[in-house]
Amino acid sequence: MRNEAISRARFIAGAGAGAVAVAVAGGSASAATPTGVAAATGSAEAARTAREAPAGARGLAHRGVCYEVVDGESHATRWAPARMRADLRAIRQDLHATTVSVFGDGVERLAATASEAAERGLHVWLQPRLGDVPESDILDHLAETGRHAERMRRQGARVCLSVGCEFLLYVPGIVPGANAVERVENILKGNYDPQAMVRKLRAFIARAAKTGRSVFRGPLTYGAAHEDDVDWSLFDLVSVNYYAYHPTRDAYIKELTPYRRWGKPVAITECGTCTYEGAPERGGMGWHDVVDYDKRPPEIIGDLKRSEGTQAAYLLDVFGAFEAMGLHAALVYNFVTPDAPHHPERRHDLDMAGYSLTKTVRDRPDDPESPWHWEPKESFRALARHFARAAHGSRARR
Repeated sequence: MRNEAISRARFIAGAGAGAVAVAVAGGSASAATPTGVAAATGSAEAARTAREAPAGARGLAHRGVCYEVVDGESHATRWAPARMRADLRAIRQDLHATTVSVFGDGVERLAATASEAAERGLHVWLQPRLGDVPESDILDHLAETGRHAERMRRQGARVCLSVGCEFLLYVPGIVPGANAVERVENILKGNYDPQAMVRKLRAFIARAAKTGRSVFRGPLTYGAAHEDDVDWSLFDLVSVNYYAYHPTRDAYIKELTPYRRWGKPVAITECGTCTYEGAPERGGMGWHDVVDYDKRPPEIIGDLKRSEGTQAAYLLDVFGAFEAMGLHAALVYNFVTPDAPHHPERRHDLDMAGYSLTKTVRDRPDDPESPWHWEPKESFRALARHFARAAHGSRARR
């Protein structure tokens, strides 16, 4: 597999992990017993967070989108401060989001983006996501990011620190594989020791929680795959990356309700689907085996049919369930995917395999170094209307 394939798949593996978690966790969202440790060790901000959306309340407290900060696969797609500022302005003003999850690697990029989001009045989830390096480097990266989150908190920003995302994919040694792509493949093939995996995963989550607590006094959480076996007593919020598909709203509610047994705010920190017919039924694995990255340029496999309407309808369905449950927050994965551009030819339309609310359009479609811009998909417009109506309704109920 070429490096480009690894990089692209690593980008979307965060979304795909939700679908493989059931096979590897060996437990469920309610497997451990809540003990209230985080409630005893958390801050006043954490306590206020717990009161924002009590169980049974109608409507989400926060609605938003995930925003990735990484170096990019080309000069044209690398992180840029001006583009970041324009994107956050669109997230706040056009999407009508009230919250954003800033995730990725590079402490300076994470800090600059999180601070800009806070200045625009957005509630911020800050999540360092450094992978494929030694555990000590991942924890050091977390600590530096957490220190910036603490500075933001002291300056009055509304910020939650997430210590990481689905460590079984990003942290070497929990599951065999040199990178996230190889780990996903080993999980799907059963090439791992389930008991050893669970033991190592729990141990590293605990180390990450301790690191986060040592530098940050605000609300703490972890981005878990759905049905991961996590000891949520370590955290102030229960955060789930949720990519399941059900034909009815009641089925979503039934599946998510067990997370409430911890007595903590529940947040959907990732949700979404790809942009083709039938993608929702594939859940978090909608990206898997639909692009041949060994070809130059990469090609769509099979006869996928682009459908922005399918993506929009799924997101409205799940947000309907989240709103009905009165969850603390829900965030869509992802805002933009520069390295998976839309293309006028179907076989090269990599955006179909992406989860973003916008499509990347290159000035020169076949040139990876081409200047580009994003355009809103149907899902962007549908959620913008939903977010605006929901915010208006929340103000009216006050």
